[in-house]
Amino acid sequence: MRIFAIVLLSLLVAVGAVLVPTMWFNLRDVRDAEASAVAAVAAAKKLAPDLLSYDYRTVEEDLARAGTFTTGELTEHYKELAKTLVSRAKEQKIVQNVSVAAAGVERAEPGRVEVLLFVNTGTVKEIPGKEGLQQEFTQNRARFVMVRQDSRWLVAGLSTLLGTA
Repeated sequence: MRIFAIVLLSLLVAVGAVLVPTMWFNLRDVRDAEASAVAAVAAAKKLAPDLLSYDYRTVEEDLARAGTFTTGELTEHYKELAKTLVSRAKEQKIVQNVSVAAAGVERAEPGRVEVLLFVNTGTVKEIPGKEGLQQEFTQNRARFVMVRQDSRWLVAGLSTLLGTA
C-alpha cells in the first residue's frame, strides 16, 4: 500500500510539473490578449473618425492622414480610394463626419484584435440639379482588424456593411 501511495504521489508530481507551466503560459496569453483588447479598442475608437471622415475641401489631406493609421493592404486601398473619392467628394461637396457610439471586441490575441465599432455618420452633400444641400444621418457598423506594430496600434483590415476594404 505504501509503494502504491509513493507511485501515485510521484505520478501526480510529474503531471503537475507538466500542467502548471502549461497553465501559466496559457494564463499569460489570456492576460496579454486582454491587455491587447483594451489598448486596441481605445485606439480603434480614436482612429475611426480620422479613417472614415472627410471634407471635400481637404479630402486629399484627410485620406493621406487616414493612410498613416493603416498598414498592409489597407494602406494601398486608401491610395486607390483617393483616385475615385476625391473627384466625387469635390463635385458633390461632400462632408462626412463619423463618431463612434460604441465599440467591443470580437476576437483578441496578443498583438491582433478584431474590434466591432458602432458609428454615427453625418453626411452633407450637394445634389446636382437641385437647390440646397442633402443631409443624411446613418448608424453603421465597422470592423477594424487592429495590429500592434512597434508601439502603435494600426488598422490592418476594415469592413463595413457595404463590404470589405
